[in-house]
Order: sequence, then C-alpha cells, then structure tokens
Amino acid sequence: MNTETTKCLIIGSGPAGYTAAIYATRANLAPILYEGLQPGGQLTTTSEVENFPGYPDGVMGSQMMEDFKNQAARFGADIRSGYIEKIDLSKRPFEALDDNGATVMADTVIIATGASAKYLGLPDETTYAGMGVSACATCDGFFYRGRTVAVVGGGDTACEEAYYLSGLAKQVYLIVRKPHLRASKVMQKRVTEKENITILYNTNTLGLFGEGFLEGAHLVEHAGTDKEHKFDIKIDGFFLAIGHKPNTDLFEGQLKLDDQGYIVLPGDNQQTSVAGVFAAGDVADPKYQQAVCAAGSGCRAALDADLFLMEQQ
Repeated sequence: MNTETTKCLIIGSGPAGYTAAIYATRANLAPILYEGLQPGGQLTTTSEVENFPGYPDGVMGSQMMEDFKNQAARFGADIRSGYIEKIDLSKRPFEALDDNGATVMADTVIIATGASAKYLGLPDETTYAGMGVSACATCDGFFYRGRTVAVVGGGDTACEEAYYLSGLAKQVYLIVRKPHLRASKVMQKRVTEKENITILYNTNTLGLFGEGFLEGAHLVEHAGTDKEHKFDIKIDGFFLAIGHKPNTDLFEGQLKLDDQGYIVLPGDNQQTSVAGVFAAGDVADPKYQQAVCAAGSGCRAALDADLFLMEQQ
C-alpha cells in the first residue's frame, strides 16, 4: 500500500473532529480526517438537537453532523470513511495505519475519537434508541417536559441527571441496583428531598416495552433472593447514567490518560502529553460532554496544531 504524508491527521469525526478539519483546512494544513466506526459521533444516534447555537428551530443530530462534514469538505478537507487501526506516537512524523492497510505519516495528530455511553446490554436499548432511550439528559430532557422518565444509575452522574430531569418531567424514577446511592452526600440529599423523584433501590431493569415508542420498563427488585419481585413501570423516557468510556484504547501506553481513560491535557491548550499530538471533544472531557464544547475544543486543537507547526520551522 502507498504511504501518504500530511501536516495534520484528524482521528475521529463528530463536532470536534469536523470543526478541527474546518479550521485546519483554512490554515492550509490540508488535513486528512478518518471518520471512525461511527461517522458523525454520538450525535448521529440522538433525535432533535435544540441547544446548539445557529439552529433556532432545532435540527436532527444526524443532519447537523452532515452540515459540519459538508462545511469541512467545502474548504477542501480530505474526509475518509474507515478508521485508524494502529498509530506510533513515539516519534515525528507520527505513523498511522488505517483499516485498509494504508500508511499515513503526519506532522501533527488531532484525536477526536469521543467517548461511548455505557449501556446495560439489553436488546431493547437498541430497539428504542432515539424513541425513548437516551444517554444524555441535558441533550434530550427537554422533550420529556411534563412526562414520566426513569434514570438508571446510583452515582453522581445519575443523581445529577435525575435532579435535572425533575425540573422538566412530571415524575422521575431513579433505578439503583444497590441498596444505597454512591453519589456524594450533597447529590444524595438533593434527589432524596425532591418530591417528584422516586428512588427504586435494589432494582434492575429486565427490559423495555412499547409500540413504536417506549411506554414502560420491566423491573425486578431483590433479584435472586426470596424477596424477588418483578413489576412494570410506565415511562416515556429511559436515561442511562452509568458512565461513559472514552475511546482511547488506541493510545494506551502512548499518551497520559486519567484513571477513567480520558486523555489528559497537561497545559492550557489542547496538546496532550506528547508534543504535536492534540485532543478535542469528549475523549478529553469527562465533565461537560456537550456538542458545543466539543466543537470549540476542535477549533482550539486545530489552532494549536497550526501554531506548533509554525514554531517548528
């Protein structure tokens, strides 16, 4: 296979990757972008996005990512389907191998591989994806105003999402598999004192049901014990809040990662622990994980890459 060279290799798409491509192309870096296994990132699995500036009437997540992609392509970004299978960050230029066996030598790399929401592994989660199942209350909670929803999880994220949803929904069930919450004391206090939040301890989800759209969940309390009790709840929305896994397997042992696997940005910019390698979006953001934040960091990463190359001359 041929070996190509580029000033900037962008690994991943979504708001971070496509925005990085827009800025890198306009800086004459002629970037090559690999979209990855999920072109457009997590937003392509959501329904309508109403909180991204510039779309006053809202926009479908897949359409917004198509708009981002088209804008990057208009400026000349080389956008490719497929993914980077292997990369050596030990020396510059960095050497990457794609899924077709082609080699790309890059002066800089921008990592925008995102993070994947953790799911329970139920087939019904796929069936009702975008039809009641979500992994982002901030993104989709607005659609459940005055309705009944459930949040799965017992940590800070789950409590935060349940509390957020309680300001929108009529009723919120917090499904906790343990007999207690793992969240901080302040978050525990908030959810236990909120009138429209009902906490279901020692409870697991067996499945979901509904005609076309989600209508309810099959639950079991005290599974496997003499107190086992199966029951159903009627809900319009089912929110997973059991964490995210950053897509950083490719970079383990090469970049500094935190204890959750997110890429660490040691300075005041988007540069990683390796000079010339930058990260943008959810892959380096365990806190906010919003599309607008990812897009902003993609801009920063491209500007940082351009400055890095200028300083190397």
